[in-house]
Amino acid sequence: MSTTRTRTETPAPTLTELLAFARATAADPEVLAQLPLDPEQRTWVRIEGPHGSEAWLIGWPPGSETGWHDHGGSSGAFVTADGELSELSLGLPIPTDGWRSLELQEGVDRQRSLPEGRGRSFGPHHVHQVINPSDERHAVSVHCYYPPLPKLRRYERSGDVLRLRLVEIPEEW
Repeated sequence: MSTTRTRTETPAPTLTELLAFARATAADPEVLAQLPLDPEQRTWVRIEGPHGSEAWLIGWPPGSETGWHDHGGSSGAFVTADGELSELSLGLPIPTDGWRSLELQEGVDRQRSLPEGRGRSFGPHHVHQVINPSDERHAVSVHCYYPPLPKLRRYERSGDVLRLRLVEIPEEW
């Protein structure tokens, strides 16, 4: 008995592929030119990512930031295309569902600087905050997520306590 496939399954992109896509896109001036920059607020444009992922170009006015958030269980990668970003993250996986408040142990905070051309990838339990630390210069970045973002969870951070504040779905972006 033989079986035939009627449809080809596309494998999920690896973190390496997501980061490579973000890096290549960050170096492409034609793609970056699609992003309008606003002096007051972050701007974004959705673009197609590899293997069914979604990608975003994001413009960061001076001093702008995301606040603490996760990506609803999606893995991802991002690269700074212009300017510099700073990332504050937690050095441990956080469960994606089933809690409203967590007390974090001392020593879990991580900080990294991501100048132009630098980036990082992360797994599905990543919680972070991204900031444009410049007082004068816009930053631009490329972000790629798989699976496409099902939701964003936003958190409040007070000392060592992380509290769920809001859950956003794609229709709200």
